[in-house]
Amino acid sequence: MESFIERWAEAAYTSVGFFWMALWAFVLGYLISSLIQVLVTRQRMRKSMGSNDLKSVSLGSFFGFISSSCSFAALATTRALFNKGAAFSASMAFLLASTNLVIELGFVIAIFLGWQFVVGEYVGGILLILFAWLFITVTNPAKLIKSARNEESDDDNQSSDSSLADLLKLHTWHQVAMKFVMEWQMVWKDILIGFTVAGIISAFVPSSFFEWLFLGVGGSSELSFWAVLQQAVVGPIAALFTFIGSMGNIPLAAVLFGEGVAFAGVMAFIFSDLVVLPVLRINAGYYGWKMSLYIALMLFVCLVASAMVMHYGLLSLDLLPNLENWDSPKEQQHFSFNYGFVLNIVFLLISAVLVKLWIAHKNSHQHDHGHHHHDHGGRSLSDRIMLTLSAVSVIWLIGGLLIYWLG
Repeated sequence: MESFIERWAEAAYTSVGFFWMALWAFVLGYLISSLIQVLVTRQRMRKSMGSNDLKSVSLGSFFGFISSSCSFAALATTRALFNKGAAFSASMAFLLASTNLVIELGFVIAIFLGWQFVVGEYVGGILLILFAWLFITVTNPAKLIKSARNEESDDDNQSSDSSLADLLKLHTWHQVAMKFVMEWQMVWKDILIGFTVAGIISAFVPSSFFEWLFLGVGGSSELSFWAVLQQAVVGPIAALFTFIGSMGNIPLAAVLFGEGVAFAGVMAFIFSDLVVLPVLRINAGYYGWKMSLYIALMLFVCLVASAMVMHYGLLSLDLLPNLENWDSPKEQQHFSFNYGFVLNIVFLLISAVLVKLWIAHKNSHQHDHGHHHHDHGGRSLSDRIMLTLSAVSVIWLIGGLLIYWLG
């Protein structure tokens, strides 16, 4: 019992320490993302994405990049684009870019895993889009696409493009604040649960489990091609049962790498935010189960291929990361007074200003309309599960920290 209590305290401390290390990167990333979303509109993007060609896929990727968001928000936007006439390949490019070519994700990966994984995320993300385009072109799911498409009316009432001069206007910063808060509202559960689970795995799961799950982990010899491939295949399978998006998966990926999982296996795990069970169910609701399973198969094949290409590409250049030169987040001083501490304070102050602008804008909007908006739709099953897990995570962290401080 005493061992469990000690590990509980260690797990909670590690989870909060991990989050403190990454806090400034989250805020900076979401601030940049919010600025891009406000300054660059998507009013006519779908008109240029109607063909299964390089131009449409490239534009889909670009618009996905500037519209970076969490997996669940990206799914809704992708469906809207698809139903309004965008080609299926361009829609998938948008989806993959908006969840993988993400500014804030690169910051967090750099903190937890290092620059090689940042390269793997962005270059591998582009490869993932190209492989998905190739997969769709070769398999040509015309019947699935026809049955899945539901034409929508044009309800895009966005104004004309903004400019950098608009940064001097208070109205622009009200919009940025709205986007900033919306980003956090979408991902806070994933981040909370992801960091909590990372601390639990770090404290409770023995190395022998990873040696059993991932072929070649713990061995002294260089991994064979088949061992690397097995790890790249197991990575998405492990992610399938996490229910956590890419932002929450990064500390888990750091735990995997610290246990000796190969670069390909870690990258495949990170890329797998769109093959988790809640995403599979949401896609089924949007397009039907046949198309949902087709998308899952496409993503699985393409992300494994991308992870393998990146692994052996870096290996050929002798740039693969290794544990000897890696500074594990678990072993770092999480709360020491350093540049990270100063950046956290600065970006917490920026967050406070943005939240204040959001509250002022929200109150003004409600006053102008004379009523509050209420959501009568109820929460979905996945939302209720995530809220329950979030509440359990909070209780777990508070209890563990109290034990840590009092012990």
